[in-house]
Amino acid sequence: MVVRAFYTGLGLVFAAVGLRAEVSLAPLFTDHAVLQRDKPVPVWGWAAPGERVSVAFAGRTCGAVADAAGRWVAMLDALAANPAGADLLVSGTNQVVVRDVVVGEVWLCSGQSNMEWPVSRADHAAEEIAAAKYPLVRHVKVARAVAATPAERAVIGGWEAATPQTVGAFTAVGYFFAREIHARLNGVPIGLIHSSWGGTPIESWLSPTALASDPRFAIAGERWRDTLAGFPSANAAFEAASAEWKRGEAVARAQGPAALQAWLKKHPVPRAPRGPGDPWTPSGLFNGMINPLAPYGLRGFLWYQGENNTDRPLEYAPLFATLIKTWRSHFGQADAPFFWVNLANFRSPVDPTGVGYALVREAQTRALALPHTGQAVAIDIGNPTDIHPTNKQEVGRRLALLAQNRVYGLTKDDSGPVFQAAVRQGAALRVTFTHVAGGLVAHGKPVQSLEVAGADRVYKPASARIERDALMVSSPEVREPVAVRYAWNNAPEANLFNGAGLPAVPFRSEPGW
Repeated sequence: MVVRAFYTGLGLVFAAVGLRAEVSLAPLFTDHAVLQRDKPVPVWGWAAPGERVSVAFAGRTCGAVADAAGRWVAMLDALAANPAGADLLVSGTNQVVVRDVVVGEVWLCSGQSNMEWPVSRADHAAEEIAAAKYPLVRHVKVARAVAATPAERAVIGGWEAATPQTVGAFTAVGYFFAREIHARLNGVPIGLIHSSWGGTPIESWLSPTALASDPRFAIAGERWRDTLAGFPSANAAFEAASAEWKRGEAVARAQGPAALQAWLKKHPVPRAPRGPGDPWTPSGLFNGMINPLAPYGLRGFLWYQGENNTDRPLEYAPLFATLIKTWRSHFGQADAPFFWVNLANFRSPVDPTGVGYALVREAQTRALALPHTGQAVAIDIGNPTDIHPTNKQEVGRRLALLAQNRVYGLTKDDSGPVFQAAVRQGAALRVTFTHVAGGLVAHGKPVQSLEVAGADRVYKPASARIERDALMVSSPEVREPVAVRYAWNNAPEANLFNGAGLPAVPFRSEPGW
């Protein structure tokens, strides 16, 4: 409740600013900002209705007139990359100066906790922080906010350069991505707009229009209405449980540290129920944390999310495809690259099926049918007992390979083997792949996590022989195989790679069985 009150109060502050009719800029425009190169650059803010506003930057000028609501948008002509900071000057009845603005590549990083995970908690954090001396890799964090309707303004921290004093708080995946790209682009500035919230489902990040665009999405609203209807009784039970917990904790504390620790192990802190203002509100995070960022100029999007949809994985494919398309539309960039992380291996203790993660991975892979998309597979670098693997360096590197190849034309191999076809050959299936990059490789032992099925659709463990670009897969328990799958559970042992050292994408040859 304190957080919600803070944002309500802040909204009143913004309203007061607007009443003074001074020219102001959208919160993303602060000192040290990075503007997107080679595209027209939207610059926007607020002023008195009808006020004429001019924008000047790097020898270019443009203007706009505030509309009836006081909002104005000016468009600077496309700019070449420039690491030399310059002033962005906005003039109306008053003047606003934004200093040390550079021009380069801007990526929006979003999702849940694995995107939010900071450099300070990644592998080799101390060494990484000490080595972070990249004044042209810059990061800006969007504060957590839930909004009932699309907000115009967000609470946004200032842009910060990557230094040992600042980088610990950066998104680790985004930072390691940016560091790779910055080096490969010979020092072009890289800007990261970081807008994520741990433990959130995809429907919170979809716009109201997107959720209304498909009848299949109505269930998200129905679930949330049920949650809100049950909130008063659930909250009353929570408050009673919290009071009881506090009484028990006080008694245990009075008995000494050992007694307190023993008590805490048996009595976890009661968890507040979801209700009004919760980050699971459908569209709540799009409204509060994505809508206010548009139409900032971007190169593309980085996405790491899906863990909180593994309990209802069959909904994910259409939701994810819709998110990609509508975010691009919202930022006015229909062909903007959209890259994501295919979920890492994790032995979920709350998934009785054991395949919720596999189904979400499959849904993510299906989104590759959309143009200008790509995924970084993390099936081999997760932690089966921890939903937050700390090897964010390799995740960032694999995302960077996608950008280097598909955006900047700097490399070719950016994906591990991708299933192409399975053809029966006697008692085996010959499985072929794209993206083999010199041939298939099994790391450490024969290919693991293979299964085949016959017409009865019952899968049995299988083994394989590598024939350069293909696998010959068979099982003594299945004499007439018709289907094959690989790494098809939440936390498989996935050791199939290509010659470029990238892991194979988990697959099943017969989706829908």
